[in-house]
Amino acid sequence: MEKFAILRTPQQIYYGRGALDNVGLEAAAKGKKALIVSDKVMDALGYVSKCRDFLKKEGVETEVYLGIESEPTDRYVSKALELLKTEQCDLVISLGGGSCIDTAKAIAVLANNVGYIGDYRPNREKVLNIPLPHIAIPTTGGTGSEATDVTVITNTTDDIKMMIKQPPFMPEVAIVDPLLTVSSPQTITAATGVDALSHAIEAYLSKQAHPMTDTFSLSAMKLIVENLLTAYNDGENIDAREAMSLGALQAGIAFTNASVCLVHGMSRPIGALFHVPHGYSNAMLLPAVLEYSKEACVDRLADLGRIFEPDLFMSNAELAKIAVESVKELCGKLNIPNLKDWGIDQAAFNQAIGKMAVDAIDSGSPANNPRVPTQGELEQLYQTCFDYKFKSRAKVN
Repeated sequence: MEKFAILRTPQQIYYGRGALDNVGLEAAAKGKKALIVSDKVMDALGYVSKCRDFLKKEGVETEVYLGIESEPTDRYVSKALELLKTEQCDLVISLGGGSCIDTAKAIAVLANNVGYIGDYRPNREKVLNIPLPHIAIPTTGGTGSEATDVTVITNTTDDIKMMIKQPPFMPEVAIVDPLLTVSSPQTITAATGVDALSHAIEAYLSKQAHPMTDTFSLSAMKLIVENLLTAYNDGENIDAREAMSLGALQAGIAFTNASVCLVHGMSRPIGALFHVPHGYSNAMLLPAVLEYSKEACVDRLADLGRIFEPDLFMSNAELAKIAVESVKELCGKLNIPNLKDWGIDQAAFNQAIGKMAVDAIDSGSPANNPRVPTQGELEQLYQTCFDYKFKSRAKVN
């Protein structure tokens, strides 16, 4: 290390089976009325009412916003913020996937600060006032957002996914209960699982990685590689679900402190323009981007190769190749589709490639990659990824 590093995490992290039981006590210590930011699926599963019961038991009133229906947008933020102010809530609780958590992060900050959420993008305004307390409760083993100071919100006017990173966006409390992830269907388990793996890998490959983030990255990669297929094939396997929840949490801690790289930089424009969920768009890109980056990070990719094949004694160059092929094979087994099989029109995609490449570069994430692409190389990578062949083909409706 040539200079000091910083490690940021939530003030409190509750982890393990039954961790949700602590939400009432934590909420009571931080406010009197909570806005629960969630979605209709979580409500139908009974998770919202369960959370409200814990809060009621501790004397905390609740209001609920269930408007999250897709990737987080500035419209969701505006509507939920209006509800929070109307109901005079002094605490935010997010319950759901990354979309719910990212929306809640924006609400908690804007409740005590002025302006539009996009004002707080890099090299713009700094958050001046302390946000409302935010308790983040993930229900998928993948987002990691409960442990990051990043929120990604789509600007619906310009079709740009705004990556916003400042310390005040970090939730005060993360409650990671693997029992909440058992309800995740196979498709969500696959997408969020590869999303978590991409967080861990990119944090490990990032130019901003340091020894503390490496510790979390390596542990997360091992947990995810060893348990994702089991969680996918047997959603009731609580041991695998628990391992995935821990892996996603560790990956979140790693990438918020080491940053992500080229996969995420390319992924956000795809999500903004073609409405591909974040987990899927990362998964669609990960193998091809690793192939592109391999020669610039052989030794680190070899460490990933050893996780996939711990009994092989080979050169780092050979293990790096195994790492890339293993990720490709994993995506095939998880039925990850490419962009074409997702249903994106090729003509529309080709027309958007120039804008996507510019937006990816502007996000800053590609600059952290071991091999930094030119705009032309980015455009070619998008072309490669459009009909990229995993080990098996998949179609998603």
